[in-house]
Amino acid sequence: MKMMDNDTLGIAQTASAFAALGSEQRLTVLRVLVRAGDEGLSIGELGARSGITGSTLTHHVKLLAQAGLVNQVKTGRVIRCAVSYARIRELSTYLLQECCADMNDHTNTVQQHD
Repeated sequence: MKMMDNDTLGIAQTASAFAALGSEQRLTVLRVLVRAGDEGLSIGELGARSGITGSTLTHHVKLLAQAGLVNQVKTGRVIRCAVSYARIRELSTYLLQECCADMNDHTNTVQQHD
């Protein structure tokens, strides 16, 4: 079994989170939950606001939760879903620090060729 170092593991987890956002329906679910705030929404409310219901909604929420983007809390028979703002910040920071780190260098190069 191949062992992954922390950097490789971090990239794999980050790629998994971005992959979870690679669906219009999952992105819609996330947008609705972000707008709902810290309290989140019950599955029923989330379905009504997103227009996605039943097993399709359950599937998408499960994938978002596995990626760490959504937290679920069950109280009695009600499941509430809320965005993990910390994870969203981590992904944003990753993009800005790791993927766009040399942006100024590339911007200057493009401007010189114009």
